[in-house]
Amino acid sequence: MMAVLQRIFPRGLYWRAALILIVPIVTIQLVVSTAFIQRHYEGVTRQMTNGVAIDLGFLLSEIEAAGSSQAAMAEVGPLARNLEITLTIPAGEDAPMEDRFLFLDLSGRVIVNTLRERLPGLVAADVSGENRVVNLKFDTAVGPVQAQLTRRRMSATNPHQLLVLMIFTSLLMTGVAFLFLRNQLKPITRLAEAAEDFGKGRIVSYRPRGALEVRAAGRAFLDMRARIERQIEQRTLMLSGVSHDLRTPLTRLRLGLAMLPDDPEVEALREDVRQMERMVEEFLAFVRGDAMEGAVPTDAVALVRGIVERAGPKVVLAGIEGRAEPVSMRPQAVARAVENLVSNACRFGNRVELRLAFDDRSLRILVEDDGPGIPEAQREEALRPFTRLDASRDPNRGGGVGLGLSIASDIALSHGGALRLGHSARLGGLRADLMLAR
Repeated sequence: MMAVLQRIFPRGLYWRAALILIVPIVTIQLVVSTAFIQRHYEGVTRQMTNGVAIDLGFLLSEIEAAGSSQAAMAEVGPLARNLEITLTIPAGEDAPMEDRFLFLDLSGRVIVNTLRERLPGLVAADVSGENRVVNLKFDTAVGPVQAQLTRRRMSATNPHQLLVLMIFTSLLMTGVAFLFLRNQLKPITRLAEAAEDFGKGRIVSYRPRGALEVRAAGRAFLDMRARIERQIEQRTLMLSGVSHDLRTPLTRLRLGLAMLPDDPEVEALREDVRQMERMVEEFLAFVRGDAMEGAVPTDAVALVRGIVERAGPKVVLAGIEGRAEPVSMRPQAVARAVENLVSNACRFGNRVELRLAFDDRSLRILVEDDGPGIPEAQREEALRPFTRLDASRDPNRGGGVGLGLSIASDIALSHGGALRLGHSARLGGLRADLMLAR
């Protein structure tokens, strides 16, 4: 039951709040309308009809005592006119032969039933007249008698006006409530959009608005964003200093080795220095993550084509799906992520294919190879920093330091996406799915 209700109920905050607003109003309308109809159409109409029945009963008793239709008309006619009742003795041709009332005429049904309870001599009652005239026919000792009187004496005039006014007022107030509700929820929507943009690496202008609780949440978000930006900036500055401090002795080592004669031992030392430089660059790229680069609309197709052209003949751009449009991203960071994925694929495979898939909410860059791939049980571990799955990835044997996939995953997360590893059905090796939110 709860699962069915969860599928039926709206998921958005706006429509849930609207539902909370509308349901009580509709419930109150139904309860008030039912109580009003029951009291007005039944209670009030019955009371007014009882008063008219007393007048008609008195006139009928006088007619019975008159003895003839002529004497009854002469004696009772003036009384009937004073009571605003039109009597016809004997009854005319337009006298009703059976009870008549409209299907939706609730008060008419109550009038007929009340008159039959109070006046046993009633033959038929017609309350369906267009001029709101009640036409009655009675059976008396002097013959059939017809009585006509206005319906205003038995039921209120235009009782539906109160219902119409109530419904109109409810709709008007519901519309006003919707406007206030939208104004109250708009700051929450803006806060969510600012947080989502920050998760995608974009800094947008945001100022807390709305209720006190929403303003407090907005200020907390701004403080959090400022702390994260300061932390990134401090980390970048620290790493810049570390980079400078490490590169200086490496440069001296490289210059010193360049002055030594060429022999196997010196060449081995030079290779160690190059390896240390590569490790330092990868460490800095992993921790820095191009945090200071701003997101700009970028032609993803041109960016990937450039990477393919630089990678060599083993790498091809196999296809583009969807409508290719500029995507907001940090191009240098995304290029580094794709280059790392392509480099890993080229290291372990002979053929590498790239594909781009555009949709409304994301951009997917797929890198597939025909290498040995990564076992499913080790794919999550492969995304961790400094992880090398086998000896063939030893940096001393030409492998990396275990940061290529970690850098790509970190860049994807900073763009509101993710890096997923799987099996390539086309080439049989590893498939790396780099997803970036749009």
